[in-house]
Amino acid sequence: MKRSRVIGLLAASVVAAGGLSACSASSNSNSDGVVNISITEYQQTRIDAVNKLIPGFEAEMKKQGKNIKVTMVADVLTDDQFKTKITQQLIAGQAPDVLDLGDSVVPGFAGAGYLAPLDDYLNNWDGWSHYYPQIKTASARQDGHVYDLVHETGVQNLFYRKDVLTSLGISTTQPATWDDLLARMVEVKNKTGGTPIVIPAGTAWGGSTWTEGFQPILGGTDKNYYSLDTGKWDLNSSGFHAVFDLYSQLFSKGLLPVQDLQNPNPWEPTKYVGFPAGTIPVAAQGTSGWKFDWGPAGKAPIPDLNNVVDTWQYPGLRSGDTPYGWSGLGFGFGIPEKSQHKDEAMLLAEYLSAGEPLADQLVSSGAASPRDDLADVKPYADEPKLIAAGKNLASSVYVPTGDGADQIAQAVAAATELIISGTADGDQAYDAFKKDATDLLGPSLIK
Repeated sequence: MKRSRVIGLLAASVVAAGGLSACSASSNSNSDGVVNISITEYQQTRIDAVNKLIPGFEAEMKKQGKNIKVTMVADVLTDDQFKTKITQQLIAGQAPDVLDLGDSVVPGFAGAGYLAPLDDYLNNWDGWSHYYPQIKTASARQDGHVYDLVHETGVQNLFYRKDVLTSLGISTTQPATWDDLLARMVEVKNKTGGTPIVIPAGTAWGGSTWTEGFQPILGGTDKNYYSLDTGKWDLNSSGFHAVFDLYSQLFSKGLLPVQDLQNPNPWEPTKYVGFPAGTIPVAAQGTSGWKFDWGPAGKAPIPDLNNVVDTWQYPGLRSGDTPYGWSGLGFGFGIPEKSQHKDEAMLLAEYLSAGEPLADQLVSSGAASPRDDLADVKPYADEPKLIAAGKNLASSVYVPTGDGADQIAQAVAAATELIISGTADGDQAYDAFKKDATDLLGPSLIK
Protein backbone atom coordinates (compact mmCIF):
# COMPACT_ATOMS: atom_id res chain seq x y z
CA MET A 1 0.00 0.00 0.00
CA LYS A 2 1.11 3.57 -0.67
CA ARG A 3 1.39 4.49 2.99
CA SER A 4 3.37 7.74 2.76
CA ARG A 5 0.80 9.35 0.50
CA VAL A 6 -2.13 8.25 2.66
CA ILE A 7 -0.47 9.49 5.84
CA GLY A 8 0.10 12.87 4.24
CA LEU A 9 -3.49 13.16 3.09
CA LEU A 10 -4.92 12.15 6.46
CA ALA A 11 -2.61 14.45 8.37
CA ALA A 12 -3.51 17.32 6.08
CA SER A 13 -7.21 16.77 6.72
CA VAL A 14 -6.60 16.89 10.47
CA VAL A 15 -4.70 20.17 10.22
CA ALA A 16 -7.43 21.66 8.06
CA ALA A 17 -10.16 20.61 10.46
CA GLY A 18 -8.14 21.44 13.59
CA GLY A 19 -11.08 22.40 15.83
CA LEU A 20 -11.62 18.94 17.30
CA SER A 21 -9.39 17.90 20.15
CA ALA A 22 -8.32 14.33 20.69
CA CYS A 23 -9.04 12.78 24.06
CA SER A 24 -6.67 10.26 25.53
CA ALA A 25 -8.17 6.81 25.78
CA SER A 26 -5.00 4.79 26.23
CA SER A 27 -5.31 1.38 27.86
CA ASN A 28 -3.35 0.21 30.87
CA SER A 29 -2.81 -2.64 33.28
CA ASN A 30 -3.20 -2.27 37.03
CA SER A 31 -0.92 -3.84 39.60
CA ASP A 32 -3.78 -6.14 40.64
CA GLY A 33 -3.78 -7.75 37.21
CA VAL A 34 -6.72 -5.90 35.72
CA VAL A 35 -6.29 -5.03 32.04
CA ASN A 36 -8.18 -1.87 31.10
CA ILE A 37 -9.16 -1.45 27.46
CA SER A 38 -11.47 0.97 25.67
CA ILE A 39 -13.85 0.90 22.72
CA THR A 40 -15.24 3.86 20.82
CA GLU A 41 -18.65 4.34 19.20
CA TYR A 42 -19.97 7.54 17.64
CA GLN A 43 -23.61 6.76 16.80
CA GLN A 44 -26.12 6.72 19.65
CA THR A 45 -27.73 3.47 18.53
CA ARG A 46 -24.37 1.70 18.57
CA ILE A 47 -23.33 3.33 21.85
CA ASP A 48 -26.47 2.04 23.56
CA ALA A 49 -26.21 -1.44 22.04
CA VAL A 50 -22.55 -2.03 22.92
CA ASN A 51 -22.84 -0.49 26.41
CA LYS A 52 -25.39 -3.17 27.29
CA LEU A 53 -23.01 -5.91 26.16
CA ILE A 54 -19.86 -4.85 28.02
CA PRO A 55 -20.84 -6.44 31.38
CA GLY A 56 -21.48 -9.76 29.64
CA PHE A 57 -18.03 -9.65 28.04
CA GLU A 58 -16.32 -8.85 31.33
CA ALA A 59 -18.19 -11.72 33.03
CA GLU A 60 -17.29 -14.14 30.24
CA MET A 61 -13.62 -13.17 30.48
CA LYS A 62 -13.71 -13.68 34.24
CA LYS A 63 -14.93 -17.25 33.67
CA GLN A 64 -11.86 -17.75 31.49
CA GLY A 65 -9.55 -16.38 34.18
CA LYS A 66 -9.02 -13.02 32.47
CA ASN A 67 -9.64 -9.79 34.38
CA ILE A 68 -10.50 -7.31 31.63
CA LYS A 69 -12.37 -4.06 32.19
CA VAL A 70 -13.84 -2.11 29.27
CA THR A 71 -14.48 1.62 29.05
CA MET A 72 -16.85 2.99 26.42
CA VAL A 73 -15.59 6.16 24.75
CA ALA A 74 -18.87 7.58 23.47
CA ASP A 75 -19.08 10.72 21.38
CA VAL A 76 -22.02 11.32 19.03
CA LEU A 77 -20.52 12.69 15.82
CA THR A 78 -21.10 12.78 12.09
CA ASP A 79 -19.00 10.44 9.94
CA ASP A 80 -16.68 13.27 8.90
CA GLN A 81 -16.29 14.56 12.47
CA PHE A 82 -15.46 11.08 13.72
CA LYS A 83 -12.92 10.53 10.98
CA THR A 84 -11.16 13.78 11.85
CA LYS A 85 -11.13 13.06 15.57
CA ILE A 86 -10.01 9.44 15.35
CA THR A 87 -7.27 10.37 12.87
CA GLN A 88 -5.89 12.83 15.42
CA GLN A 89 -5.94 10.15 18.09
CA LEU A 90 -4.33 7.52 15.87
CA ILE A 91 -1.51 9.88 14.94
CA ALA A 92 -0.95 10.72 18.62
CA GLY A 93 -1.12 7.09 19.74
CA GLN A 94 -4.14 7.89 21.93
CA ALA A 95 -6.92 6.04 20.12
CA PRO A 96 -9.15 3.57 21.98
CA ASP A 97 -8.18 -0.09 21.72
CA VAL A 98 -11.21 -1.09 19.64
CA LEU A 99 -12.50 1.17 16.87
CA ASP A 100 -15.89 0.59 15.26
CA LEU A 101 -15.16 1.80 11.73
CA GLY A 102 -17.26 2.25 8.62
CA ASP A 103 -15.80 0.33 5.70
CA SER A 104 -15.02 3.47 3.68
CA VAL A 105 -12.33 4.66 6.13
CA VAL A 106 -10.55 1.33 6.60
CA PRO A 107 -8.42 1.35 3.40
CA GLY A 108 -7.00 4.77 4.22
CA PHE A 109 -6.28 3.98 7.87
CA ALA A 110 -4.77 0.61 6.96
CA GLY A 111 -2.65 2.16 4.23
CA ALA A 112 -1.36 4.77 6.68
CA GLY A 113 -0.23 2.05 9.08
CA TYR A 114 -2.70 3.08 11.77
CA LEU A 115 -4.41 -0.33 12.07
CA ALA A 116 -2.99 -3.68 13.12
CA PRO A 117 -3.44 -6.62 10.71
CA LEU A 118 -5.83 -9.17 12.21
CA ASP A 119 -5.03 -12.21 10.03
CA ASP A 120 -3.33 -14.29 12.75
CA TYR A 121 -6.17 -13.67 15.19
CA LEU A 122 -8.85 -14.54 12.65
CA ASN A 123 -7.12 -17.70 11.48
CA ASN A 124 -7.17 -18.94 15.09
CA TRP A 125 -10.78 -17.94 15.81
CA ASP A 126 -13.46 -20.51 15.07
CA GLY A 127 -15.98 -17.75 14.35
CA TRP A 128 -14.11 -16.78 11.18
CA SER A 129 -15.12 -20.07 9.55
CA HIS A 130 -18.77 -18.98 9.75
CA TYR A 131 -18.27 -15.79 7.74
CA TYR A 132 -19.68 -15.84 4.23
CA PRO A 133 -16.84 -16.45 1.74
CA GLN A 134 -17.55 -13.24 -0.19
CA ILE A 135 -17.33 -11.22 3.04
CA LYS A 136 -13.96 -12.76 3.90
CA THR A 137 -12.70 -12.08 0.39
CA ALA A 138 -13.91 -8.48 0.45
CA SER A 139 -12.34 -7.91 3.88
CA ALA A 140 -8.84 -8.43 2.49
CA ARG A 141 -7.35 -5.07 1.58
CA GLN A 142 -5.01 -4.23 -1.27
CA ASP A 143 -1.98 -5.76 0.47
CA GLY A 144 -3.91 -8.97 1.15
CA HIS A 145 -4.31 -8.41 4.91
CA VAL A 146 -7.49 -7.98 6.94
CA TYR A 147 -7.56 -4.90 9.17
CA ASP A 148 -11.09 -4.97 10.57
CA LEU A 149 -13.48 -7.65 11.76
CA VAL A 150 -16.71 -6.95 9.91
CA HIS A 151 -19.68 -7.37 12.21
CA GLU A 152 -22.47 -6.16 9.98
CA THR A 153 -23.30 -5.89 6.35
CA GLY A 154 -26.25 -5.19 4.12
CA VAL A 155 -27.56 -4.91 0.61
CA GLN A 156 -28.13 -1.53 -1.01
CA ASN A 157 -31.33 -1.40 -3.05
CA LEU A 158 -33.97 1.05 -4.20
CA PHE A 159 -36.65 1.29 -1.51
CA TYR A 160 -40.05 2.34 -2.79
CA ARG A 161 -43.43 3.31 -1.36
CA LYS A 162 -45.60 0.49 -2.61
CA ASP A 163 -48.76 2.17 -1.32
CA VAL A 164 -48.05 5.49 -3.04
CA LEU A 165 -47.10 4.02 -6.42
CA THR A 166 -50.07 1.66 -6.40
CA SER A 167 -52.47 4.52 -5.64
CA LEU A 168 -51.02 6.42 -8.62
CA GLY A 169 -51.41 3.44 -10.92
CA ILE A 170 -47.63 3.04 -11.34
CA SER A 171 -46.19 -0.45 -11.80
CA THR A 172 -44.29 -1.81 -8.80
CA THR A 173 -42.73 -4.75 -10.65
CA GLN A 174 -38.93 -4.92 -10.78
CA PRO A 175 -37.73 -2.50 -13.49
CA ALA A 176 -35.36 -4.31 -15.83
CA THR A 177 -33.47 -1.20 -16.95
CA TRP A 178 -32.93 2.36 -15.83
CA ASP A 179 -34.90 3.45 -18.89
CA ASP A 180 -37.88 1.52 -17.49
CA LEU A 181 -37.49 3.16 -14.09
CA LEU A 182 -36.99 6.66 -15.50
CA ALA A 183 -40.21 6.29 -17.49
CA ARG A 184 -42.09 5.38 -14.31
CA MET A 185 -40.56 8.29 -12.40
CA VAL A 186 -41.54 10.72 -15.15
CA GLU A 187 -45.08 9.37 -14.88
CA VAL A 188 -45.05 9.98 -11.12
CA LYS A 189 -43.75 13.51 -11.63
CA ASN A 190 -46.45 14.25 -14.18
CA LYS A 191 -49.15 13.07 -11.79
CA THR A 192 -47.85 14.68 -8.58
CA GLY A 193 -45.64 17.56 -9.66
CA GLY A 194 -42.99 16.36 -7.21
CA THR A 195 -39.47 14.99 -7.45
CA PRO A 196 -39.99 11.22 -7.09
CA ILE A 197 -36.53 9.75 -6.45
CA VAL A 198 -33.57 10.52 -4.22
CA ILE A 199 -30.08 9.17 -4.83
CA PRO A 200 -27.17 10.75 -2.93
CA ALA A 201 -25.50 13.41 -5.08
CA GLY A 202 -23.40 16.52 -4.61
CA THR A 203 -20.99 17.70 -1.95
CA ALA A 204 -23.45 18.19 0.91
CA TRP A 205 -24.00 14.44 1.19
CA GLY A 206 -20.24 13.96 1.68
CA GLY A 207 -18.63 10.58 1.10
CA SER A 208 -22.02 8.87 0.86
CA THR A 209 -22.53 10.41 -2.57
CA TRP A 210 -19.93 7.83 -3.63
CA THR A 211 -20.66 4.91 -1.30
CA GLU A 212 -24.48 5.07 -1.31
CA GLY A 213 -25.19 6.89 -4.56
CA PHE A 214 -22.68 6.59 -7.39
CA GLN A 215 -20.68 3.43 -6.61
CA PRO A 216 -23.66 1.03 -6.30
CA ILE A 217 -24.76 2.04 -9.80
CA LEU A 218 -21.21 1.94 -11.17
CA GLY A 219 -20.52 -1.53 -9.74
CA GLY A 220 -23.50 -3.01 -11.53
CA THR A 221 -22.26 -2.00 -14.97
CA ASP A 222 -18.47 -1.94 -14.58
CA LYS A 223 -16.31 -3.96 -12.20
CA ASN A 224 -12.96 -2.91 -13.66
CA TYR A 225 -12.67 0.62 -12.32
CA TYR A 226 -10.30 -0.54 -9.56
CA SER A 227 -7.75 -3.36 -9.45
CA LEU A 228 -6.82 -4.97 -6.15
CA ASP A 229 -3.85 -6.59 -7.89
CA THR A 230 -2.26 -3.30 -8.94
CA GLY A 231 -3.89 -0.92 -6.44
CA LYS A 232 -4.74 1.44 -9.30
CA TRP A 233 -7.90 3.23 -10.45
CA ASP A 234 -8.93 3.22 -14.10
CA LEU A 235 -10.42 6.67 -14.64
CA ASN A 236 -11.07 5.81 -18.29
CA SER A 237 -13.27 2.87 -17.35
CA SER A 238 -16.48 3.34 -19.32
CA GLY A 239 -18.78 2.87 -16.35
CA PHE A 240 -17.87 6.26 -14.88
CA HIS A 241 -19.15 8.09 -17.94
CA ALA A 242 -22.34 6.00 -18.04
CA VAL A 243 -23.23 6.81 -14.43
CA PHE A 244 -22.59 10.54 -14.87
CA ASP A 245 -24.91 10.40 -17.89
CA LEU A 246 -27.58 8.76 -15.72
CA TYR A 247 -27.28 11.50 -13.08
CA SER A 248 -27.59 14.04 -15.88
CA GLN A 249 -30.81 12.39 -17.08
CA LEU A 250 -32.24 12.36 -13.57
CA PHE A 251 -31.52 16.08 -13.31
CA SER A 252 -32.71 17.10 -16.77
CA LYS A 253 -36.01 15.26 -16.33
CA GLY A 254 -36.59 17.02 -13.00
CA LEU A 255 -36.66 13.80 -11.00
CA LEU A 256 -34.18 14.68 -8.23
CA PRO A 257 -34.90 17.03 -5.27
CA VAL A 258 -31.95 19.21 -6.25
CA GLN A 259 -32.65 22.04 -3.81
CA ASP A 260 -32.61 19.63 -0.88
CA LEU A 261 -29.49 17.94 -2.24
CA GLN A 262 -27.60 21.24 -2.25
CA ASN A 263 -28.50 22.19 1.33
CA PRO A 264 -26.76 20.97 4.51
CA ASN A 265 -27.84 17.53 5.77
CA PRO A 266 -29.71 16.64 2.55
CA TRP A 267 -30.83 13.31 4.00
CA GLU A 268 -33.14 15.09 6.44
CA PRO A 269 -35.72 16.54 3.99
CA THR A 270 -35.41 13.59 1.60
CA LYS A 271 -35.05 10.31 3.50
CA TYR A 272 -36.51 11.51 6.79
CA VAL A 273 -39.33 13.74 5.51
CA GLY A 274 -40.06 13.14 1.82
CA PHE A 275 -39.89 9.34 1.79
CA PRO A 276 -41.91 8.85 5.01
CA ALA A 277 -44.50 11.32 3.72
CA GLY A 278 -44.64 9.57 0.35
CA THR A 279 -43.78 12.73 -1.60
CA ILE A 280 -40.46 11.12 -2.61
CA PRO A 281 -41.59 7.54 -3.21
CA VAL A 282 -38.22 6.03 -4.24
CA ALA A 283 -34.94 6.22 -2.30
CA ALA A 284 -31.54 4.53 -2.60
CA GLN A 285 -31.00 2.88 0.77
CA GLY A 286 -29.26 0.01 2.50
CA THR A 287 -30.64 -2.72 4.73
CA SER A 288 -30.46 -0.41 7.76
CA GLY A 289 -33.47 1.46 6.38
CA TRP A 290 -35.76 -1.22 7.82
CA LYS A 291 -34.72 -0.36 11.37
CA PHE A 292 -32.38 2.62 11.70
CA ASP A 293 -34.20 4.96 9.31
CA TRP A 294 -37.87 3.98 9.08
CA GLY A 295 -38.47 1.30 11.72
CA PRO A 296 -40.60 1.92 14.84
CA ALA A 297 -37.57 3.21 16.76
CA GLY A 298 -35.85 4.73 13.72
CA LYS A 299 -35.12 8.30 12.71
CA ALA A 300 -38.42 8.71 10.86
CA PRO A 301 -40.80 5.81 11.57
CA ILE A 302 -43.20 4.79 8.80
CA PRO A 303 -46.41 3.18 10.08
CA ASP A 304 -47.05 -0.34 8.77
CA LEU A 305 -43.57 -0.24 7.22
CA ASN A 306 -43.40 -3.85 6.03
CA ASN A 307 -46.64 -3.51 4.08
CA VAL A 308 -46.25 -0.06 2.54
CA VAL A 309 -42.53 -0.23 1.66
CA ASP A 310 -40.69 -2.75 -0.50
CA THR A 311 -37.44 -2.88 -2.47
CA TRP A 312 -36.28 -3.16 -6.05
CA GLN A 313 -32.84 -4.27 -7.09
CA TYR A 314 -30.86 -1.74 -9.08
CA PRO A 315 -31.94 -1.93 -12.74
CA GLY A 316 -29.47 -2.62 -15.53
CA LEU A 317 -27.82 0.56 -16.79
CA ARG A 318 -26.33 -0.53 -20.12
CA SER A 319 -27.16 -3.17 -22.69
CA GLY A 320 -26.63 -6.62 -21.23
CA ASP A 321 -26.79 -5.48 -17.59
CA THR A 322 -29.29 -7.26 -15.35
CA PRO A 323 -30.87 -6.15 -12.03
CA TYR A 324 -28.72 -6.65 -8.94
CA GLY A 325 -28.26 -5.70 -5.30
CA TRP A 326 -25.12 -3.90 -4.12
CA SER A 327 -23.56 -5.33 -0.98
CA GLY A 328 -21.42 -3.46 1.48
CA LEU A 329 -19.21 -4.43 4.40
CA GLY A 330 -20.80 -1.97 6.79
CA PHE A 331 -18.96 -1.52 10.10
CA GLY A 332 -16.05 -3.53 11.44
CA PHE A 333 -13.89 -3.56 14.55
CA GLY A 334 -10.31 -2.39 14.02
CA ILE A 335 -7.42 -2.29 16.48
CA PRO A 336 -4.83 0.52 16.42
CA GLU A 337 -1.30 -0.58 15.62
CA LYS A 338 -0.16 1.35 18.70
CA SER A 339 -2.61 -0.35 21.10
CA GLN A 340 -0.81 -1.86 24.09
CA HIS A 341 -3.44 -4.57 24.52
CA LYS A 342 -4.18 -6.00 21.11
CA ASP A 343 -4.94 -9.49 22.45
CA GLU A 344 -7.57 -8.25 24.88
CA ALA A 345 -8.99 -5.86 22.28
CA MET A 346 -9.40 -8.74 19.83
CA LEU A 347 -11.20 -10.81 22.45
CA LEU A 348 -13.73 -8.00 22.77
CA ALA A 349 -14.09 -7.69 18.99
CA GLU A 350 -14.68 -11.44 18.68
CA TYR A 351 -17.22 -11.47 21.51
CA LEU A 352 -19.19 -8.65 19.90
CA SER A 353 -19.08 -10.39 16.51
CA ALA A 354 -20.76 -13.66 17.44
CA GLY A 355 -23.92 -15.14 18.95
CA GLU A 356 -26.42 -13.10 20.95
CA PRO A 357 -24.16 -10.03 21.28
CA LEU A 358 -23.96 -9.79 17.50
CA ALA A 359 -27.69 -10.50 17.12
CA ASP A 360 -28.51 -7.64 19.51
CA GLN A 361 -26.34 -5.17 17.59
CA LEU A 362 -27.68 -6.18 14.19
CA VAL A 363 -31.28 -5.66 15.27
CA SER A 364 -30.41 -2.31 16.86
CA SER A 365 -28.69 -0.99 13.73
CA GLY A 366 -30.87 -2.78 11.17
CA ALA A 367 -28.03 -4.66 9.51
CA ALA A 368 -27.59 -8.10 8.01
CA SER A 369 -25.30 -10.73 9.45
CA PRO A 370 -21.96 -11.41 7.73
CA ARG A 371 -22.12 -14.93 9.22
CA ASP A 372 -24.03 -18.05 8.23
CA ASP A 373 -24.95 -19.17 11.76
CA LEU A 374 -27.16 -16.38 13.08
CA ALA A 375 -30.56 -17.02 11.48
CA ASP A 376 -31.79 -18.91 14.57
CA VAL A 377 -30.29 -16.56 17.17
CA LYS A 378 -32.76 -14.18 18.81
CA PRO A 379 -33.53 -11.34 18.48
CA TYR A 380 -32.10 -11.52 14.93
CA ALA A 381 -34.21 -14.62 14.27
CA ASP A 382 -37.33 -12.45 14.60
CA GLU A 383 -36.29 -10.07 11.79
CA PRO A 384 -37.25 -11.62 8.42
CA LYS A 385 -36.21 -8.54 6.40
CA LEU A 386 -32.69 -8.65 7.86
CA ILE A 387 -32.38 -12.41 7.42
CA ALA A 388 -33.50 -12.11 3.79
CA ALA A 389 -30.91 -9.39 3.18
CA GLY A 390 -28.21 -11.65 4.59
CA LYS A 391 -29.22 -14.46 2.25
CA ASN A 392 -29.21 -12.06 -0.70
CA LEU A 393 -25.53 -11.32 -0.12
CA ALA A 394 -24.62 -14.44 -2.08
CA SER A 395 -26.01 -12.96 -5.31
CA SER A 396 -25.17 -9.31 -4.73
CA VAL A 397 -22.43 -7.27 -6.38
CA TYR A 398 -19.44 -5.79 -4.55
CA VAL A 399 -16.19 -4.34 -5.87
CA PRO A 400 -13.52 -4.01 -3.14
CA THR A 401 -11.33 -0.93 -3.39
CA GLY A 402 -8.23 0.34 -1.63
CA ASP A 403 -6.09 3.45 -1.37
CA GLY A 404 -7.63 6.44 -3.07
CA ALA A 405 -11.29 5.70 -2.29
CA ASP A 406 -11.63 8.95 -0.32
CA GLN A 407 -10.17 10.93 -3.19
CA ILE A 408 -12.51 9.27 -5.70
CA ALA A 409 -15.42 10.05 -3.39
CA GLN A 410 -14.38 13.71 -3.26
CA ALA A 411 -14.12 13.96 -7.04
CA VAL A 412 -17.47 12.21 -7.59
CA ALA A 413 -19.20 14.50 -5.10
CA ALA A 414 -17.80 17.60 -6.81
CA ALA A 415 -18.74 16.38 -10.30
CA THR A 416 -22.29 15.41 -9.35
CA GLU A 417 -22.61 18.82 -7.67
CA LEU A 418 -21.99 20.36 -11.08
CA ILE A 419 -24.86 18.29 -12.48
CA ILE A 420 -27.43 19.08 -9.79
CA SER A 421 -26.53 22.77 -9.87
CA GLY A 422 -27.24 22.80 -13.61
CA THR A 423 -23.72 23.81 -14.65
CA ALA A 424 -22.65 20.55 -16.31
CA ASP A 425 -24.14 17.68 -18.27
CA GLY A 426 -22.88 14.10 -18.07
CA ASP A 427 -19.97 14.65 -20.46
CA GLN A 428 -18.78 17.79 -18.69
CA ALA A 429 -19.16 16.23 -15.25
CA TYR A 430 -17.11 13.22 -16.32
CA ASP A 431 -14.34 15.48 -17.65
CA ALA A 432 -14.33 17.44 -14.38
CA PHE A 433 -14.23 14.21 -12.39
CA LYS A 434 -11.25 12.88 -14.33
CA LYS A 435 -9.30 16.09 -13.80
CA ASP A 436 -10.05 16.27 -10.08
CA ALA A 437 -9.41 12.58 -9.49
CA THR A 438 -6.11 12.73 -11.38
CA ASP A 439 -4.94 15.64 -9.23
CA LEU A 440 -6.11 14.07 -5.97
CA LEU A 441 -4.84 10.54 -6.57
CA GLY A 442 -1.47 11.26 -8.10
CA PRO A 443 0.18 9.08 -10.76
CA SER A 444 0.97 6.15 -8.45
CA LEU A 445 -2.71 5.27 -7.97
CA ILE A 446 -3.90 5.71 -11.57
CA LYS A 447 -3.78 3.08 -14.28
